[in-house]
Amino acid sequence: MANLKEIRSRITSISSTRQITSAMKMVSAAKLRRAQDAITQMRPYANKLKELLSNLSESTEGSAESAYTEKREVERVLIIPITSNRGLAGAFNSNIIKETNRLIKERFQEKDVTVLAIGKKADDFYKKTSYNIKGTTLPGKLDKLFDDLTFEPVSEVAQKVMDSFAYKQFDEVVLVYNQFVNAAVQNVITEQYLPIIPPKMEEEKEVKSDYIFEPSQEFIISELIPKSLKIQLYKAILDSHASEHGARMTAMHKATDNATELIGDLKLVYNKARQASITNEILEIVGGAEALNN
Repeated sequence: MANLKEIRSRITSISSTRQITSAMKMVSAAKLRRAQDAITQMRPYANKLKELLSNLSESTEGSAESAYTEKREVERVLIIPITSNRGLAGAFNSNIIKETNRLIKERFQEKDVTVLAIGKKADDFYKKTSYNIKGTTLPGKLDKLFDDLTFEPVSEVAQKVMDSFAYKQFDEVVLVYNQFVNAAVQNVITEQYLPIIPPKMEEEKEVKSDYIFEPSQEFIISELIPKSLKIQLYKAILDSHASEHGARMTAMHKATDNATELIGDLKLVYNKARQASITNEILEIVGGAEALNN
């Protein structure tokens, strides 16, 4: 059995760790509230805009063309995994990296794959691999997006990705990110970003929607589609940002509970060891007294 000094030292160390995890939990809870408000306000707008975008891209078939709706044989693929800049968030980052690796090995096994990482964790993982960006106009060091998470810097990144697709540097662009459900649940989403996928028509539905375009179909395509794509990337990053704080809050909550349980177990061991030490001392005193009496 460990001596009393070692047990006291472990209890002190775990108590300090518990204070840190508890403080991190409270900080993440405060940040989660703001991030959750941002994504819940953005999501209905982004989803409706995506629906309109899909319907518009379908209605343009055979009449007007857009560089972002062009389907071509997939040879070069760009994968954009979105992670966080910091750890201590459970499996939040590892799930994204695992899903990205699965896509590379299974879905795009024989393709020329490039990974544009958003977030320091994914960037650290892929920067030493053959999938790191080379010889393209894509931006780097995208972990700085989380320093000031606003629409403008994200739209600049989205524009460069869109330009790369339009210039046929890539034939398909895929997003991989955590979709925020609640503080305890985050779903890993794999979403095709480019080319734009038209909505699936029901088999029973034979009549397609007819639209009246004002001022013109070409003008709407040139204006709406780029804005919609920028909004989609911004929504994905907001989803990931909220999921990060939810995952970290849950992880720190579990860590705090585990530390509390461990401290309780150590105190029990400490009390047993202390009682055993006191009992041994009493036995030694009694034995010494008996020896003197004899």
